[in-house]
Amino acid sequence: MARQRYIQAINQVLLDEMERDRNIVLFGEDVELAIFGDTREVFNRFGPERVYNTPICETALTGMAVGAAAAGRRVILHLMFGNFIYTGMDAIAHQMAKLRMMTGGQMNLPITVIAGYGGGRSLAAQHSDTPYPVLMNIGGVNVATPATPADAKGLLTTAIRGNNPTFFLEASGRGGDSGEVPDGEYLVPFGKAAVHREGHDVTICAIGTMVRPALRAAQELEGMGVSAEVIDPRTLVPFDEAGIAASVTRTGRLVVVDEAKDRCSAASYIAGLMADTCFYALRAPIKRVTVPNVSMPYATNAEAAIFPNSAKIVAAALAITNDDHKRFA
Repeated sequence: MARQRYIQAINQVLLDEMERDRNIVLFGEDVELAIFGDTREVFNRFGPERVYNTPICETALTGMAVGAAAAGRRVILHLMFGNFIYTGMDAIAHQMAKLRMMTGGQMNLPITVIAGYGGGRSLAAQHSDTPYPVLMNIGGVNVATPATPADAKGLLTTAIRGNNPTFFLEASGRGGDSGEVPDGEYLVPFGKAAVHREGHDVTICAIGTMVRPALRAAQELEGMGVSAEVIDPRTLVPFDEAGIAASVTRTGRLVVVDEAKDRCSAASYIAGLMADTCFYALRAPIKRVTVPNVSMPYATNAEAAIFPNSAKIVAAALAITNDDHKRFA
């Protein structure tokens, strides 16, 4: 097991999987230039017959992905930014998500869509969204949000080898994060959460980019006498309801940390699900730490003001672990 940066782990998977399976094609905006670093050397190794730079037209790109997959190719589509999912939504929502069902399972669509998501880098409103709530709602597509280099490797490998469309959402601004990555072939199953830190007073369910501030918050809470468990769903579709519920049942309290906007967020879905599943185990109200229902600003200080961070997570956890909520026990 060696240490790799997050973006290196993704790049290595692309190189390894395209070497393993000559039926894989990769296309997208500036994939040859590898602006994010995740497609570095892919064009040089596999050439223009399998790697295609495309015009900036996501409507065409998502339609191409569906057509190529329906014709028998295994497709990797790089959309660069999560916001561009919106401009490619027609083929995503009406074709990619529905054709397997509409053909009675006769059509496989082995498509992996890669896109960076989230704020924190002053990329302004049109390049900083967290669009997975939209994808969760359309049905028929998997949604993976890896937080660590190891999960990036394992989830991307699973996505590429699968026969259903998957959105692999890269944690923007985390490409330089490093961590231990298993050697050789490594797959992470969809729908299986990961516990990053065990605790018994409160569960912090952190999605993707929010795992890092959640772990910092857990460390701060430990100094205050509060034991926090940090759990990462890793995939939002399919979702590990049983794994999250087991943690909440143990601790009796839940804080959900989500970089999406609060209204109709993944946090809202998880909170509702756990309120239903774990009602009698809850000792306090469920708290959400999310982004307000506004577009992400460009100014660094304005962006930081609305962005979830460890201080907000600590405050939410303390609000439900104090004596005022013992009446819920």
